[in-house]
Amino acid sequence: MDTQHHTALTRALAEVPGPLPTSGVIHITLPHTDRFTVVGNHLAQHPDLIFCNQPAALLCPRSQSSQTPVAAPGPQAAPGPSQTHVPDPDPDPAPVPVPPVPPVPPVPPVPPVPPVPPGPPVPPVPPGTSAPETPVPLPVAPPPPPAPPFVPLVPPPTAPKPPRPPLPQPGALTPELDRAATALLSDLRRHAPQFTLSEGDIRHLAPAVATWLERDAHPDTIRRTLTDDLPQPLRHPVKLLKHRLTALLPPPLPGAWDLVAPARPRVAVTPFQTCADCDRAFRSADPGCCRDCRETRAHRGEDVRAAA
Repeated sequence: MDTQHHTALTRALAEVPGPLPTSGVIHITLPHTDRFTVVGNHLAQHPDLIFCNQPAALLCPRSQSSQTPVAAPGPQAAPGPSQTHVPDPDPDPAPVPVPPVPPVPPVPPVPPVPPVPPGPPVPPVPPGTSAPETPVPLPVAPPPPPAPPFVPLVPPPTAPKPPRPPLPQPGALTPELDRAATALLSDLRRHAPQFTLSEGDIRHLAPAVATWLERDAHPDTIRRTLTDDLPQPLRHPVKLLKHRLTALLPPPLPGAWDLVAPARPRVAVTPFQTCADCDRAFRSADPGCCRDCRETRAHRGEDVRAAA
């Protein structure tokens, strides 16, 4: 009972396989299977892992040694969580059918964005002043409606021309009017040599001149209207005579009854009458009493009938 026996070391050495050395230091390495982790130096010495989320927490390494040896497990001890055996994959797995992948349409190339030209340089802000405010863009008014299509006032040369108005015709072409019109047209060449007309042109223009004579136009007035202010050069004298005889035709002279001012219509005036009861004047077609006296007489007649 007085001799001390160290049985712990004996049990630990009994677990070590193979012969034990007779001298020197015996190193016993025991695998840790729980409540520990293995961190590499690339993580333990990383500058971003020195501090945690709260600033006072500091990651510090800690070493623990024990003077009392513990029973060392055998080499067939169960591996820890980090040493779990992973079975090798099947060297020849069964082929899995892969569905065909539909072809992907080509993506059209994106056009390059043109570079934005730099804006004007901003002048430096002098000390003691604030930077200028950025101007607020004003609202842009909507674009105006499209203008109506342009309609030319003058028709193009290819447009169909309206028909020319016919030559004036007299109400009754008497022999006297026809002779006077023919003589006036034949005499135009004495006053304007450009109007040397043929017999056919005179016969064609004679009814129009007869219309002027029928409307009491003087022959000198007709001649002056046809020959004054001629264009130079005059290329179509007959067309000019047709135009002036048609466009400058005077209206007929008014008759004697047309010049008389119309009489004003007479307004019937109701005459004045004198009331037989009150001698007051009133308007009425027939003599008698005024309206007030008639109402008074009617009222008296009702009183007499009521009394009876």
